[in-house]
Amino acid sequence: MRKVLAIVGPTASGKTKVAVEVARRINGEIISADSRQVYKYMNIATAQPDEKDLKKVKHYFINELKPDEEFNAGHFGKKGRELISEIFSRGKQPIVTGGGGLYIRSLVDGFFEDEAGDDKVRNELYGKLEMHGEEYLYDELKNVDEAIYLKIPKGKIRRVIRALEVFYSSGKKMSDLQSVKMEIDFETIQIGLSIERIELYKRIEKRVDAMFDKGLIEEVKELISKGYDYKKNYPVDTVGVKEVFKYLKGEYKYEEMITLIKQNSRRYAKRQMTWFRKDQRIIWIDVNEEDLCGKILNEFERES
Repeated sequence: MRKVLAIVGPTASGKTKVAVEVARRINGEIISADSRQVYKYMNIATAQPDEKDLKKVKHYFINELKPDEEFNAGHFGKKGRELISEIFSRGKQPIVTGGGGLYIRSLVDGFFEDEAGDDKVRNELYGKLEMHGEEYLYDELKNVDEAIYLKIPKGKIRRVIRALEVFYSSGKKMSDLQSVKMEIDFETIQIGLSIERIELYKRIEKRVDAMFDKGLIEEVKELISKGYDYKKNYPVDTVGVKEVFKYLKGEYKYEEMITLIKQNSRRYAKRQMTWFRKDQRIIWIDVNEEDLCGKILNEFERES
């Protein structure tokens, strides 16, 4: 069976640079498993690969969609599997990299929820949200699909609405759809980049400072000028963008904004690691290993 290499890990662990170097060594192309990097106008905030890296290796799902276009883990899994077949057909090696655990799971294990949906149902649910609030919809989801309800933390109302949309448009529970296994014609070898928490947090703080040096505030101003808002457009409701929106509206002072971005980035990284640590298939390699790319390729070859 054909083998796909996946390089996973938390934000700021160095996945992008490592994946590019690995791809150069084995004639690979990179599929980005990131729920935000696929969107335009947020290059800095989502830490997209720079122009040099994009020229070195072909990337997919980077800077492709506008922030008001729909894209979810189901869409990613379906399109990603099509891309993998195409990349193999050209004699190249597919490499998946990113911190989106649900996206990677959708790609390598598969589920069918992307087939279900209805614009009218979705609009009605957002109307309920505006009229009754988030708790109302959480309770509604608990009644129709408790298994999914238990998986969605508070504050993730878009996921609640999506689960309800799937149920009301298809008559099927999202939990049932996600439990259906599809035939995957490749095997994925997952390599995780392991990093000490203190070092990771230092990297996150350094990255956030660099984002402002690169022009994060100007990037968010441009988003605003195009009519996007974190309250209306799900992709814009992301760490590093939402806080700047609030700063520009006068809700945060400058230093408070920076502190919150760093704090929320650390929390996000912690959630990512919690997700990845549950997957026993991942082979972990310390980011400080000498010739890290070589170690990754050795593990990939050994498992292939």
